[in-house]
Amino acid sequence: MNDQSFEDTVMRICDANGDYDPEAYWFLREGLDRTVRALGRDGAKNRHVSGKELCEGLRDYALDQFGPLALLVLTQWGVYETSDFGEMVMELVQAGVFGKRGGESKADFDGVFSFEEAFLAPFEPPEPRQTAARTSASARKSTTRQHT
Repeated sequence: MNDQSFEDTVMRICDANGDYDPEAYWFLREGLDRTVRALGRDGAKNRHVSGKELCEGLRDYALDQFGPLALLVLTQWGVYETSDFGEMVMELVQAGVFGKRGGESKADFDGVFSFEEAFLAPFEPPEPRQTAARTSASARKSTTRQHT
């Protein structure tokens, strides 16, 4: 399917339900292509990825594209959890843009990871660590107080 027909399909989906920004669908499509390549399935007859594989690929793609703003960008698009990826995939499957093997469902995308852990934790400052010098200084002060 060419980009224009993908764009038309996305606009029809967005007009029908409006849950997600059109950019989220473009991100999903680009993230799927990247995930297929990362898994070594590019050019292979079977380019299929599981819901979990796609979610993990989309996480990596979001972090690469948006860094510490990934969570903000996704939530601005209406994407709050991995099940939202599943909803968009199923909409694109119903529209004939994506294919589906038997037995797959939106539930395959539920709870794959927490958005907060995936998109905030990598950018949180590390916990303060006591250095050996501080520990030694504290020990010396304690020893000095005991002798006085």
